[in-house]
Amino acid sequence: MNGINQMTLVGTVTQEVETRYAASGTAVTNISVVTNYKPKGGEEQAEYHRVVCFGRTSEIAGEFLKVGSKVGIVGRLQTRKYEKDGVTRYSTEIVCDNLQLLDSKPDRGSQGNTERPSGNSC
Repeated sequence: MNGINQMTLVGTVTQEVETRYAASGTAVTNISVVTNYKPKGGEEQAEYHRVVCFGRTSEIAGEFLKVGSKVGIVGRLQTRKYEKDGVTRYSTEIVCDNLQLLDSKPDRGSQGNTERPSGNSC
């Protein structure tokens, strides 16, 4: 039986997004997202997630997301192994397959109603 590796997050961007371009020209954007939840009978807790986007989704994230933006993300969990200063390290992140911008677009004055409904998918 094959397993399922799918993560779905709805959270808030906590740091400025970082977009860079790989040698192949593909855009790569790193996003830090926090999700808040309250376990039954407990105190509210926060969980922080590293998210990486590629290609056009990456460019859209870099253009529209800022600290405090609400975002929905669907992707897969991936752990990378790397060496730093001779020490083997591991980094677990969510590779974004689908990004939804959940904030409204700011009004642009004379252009009429430019407010974007929530849930725009990239």
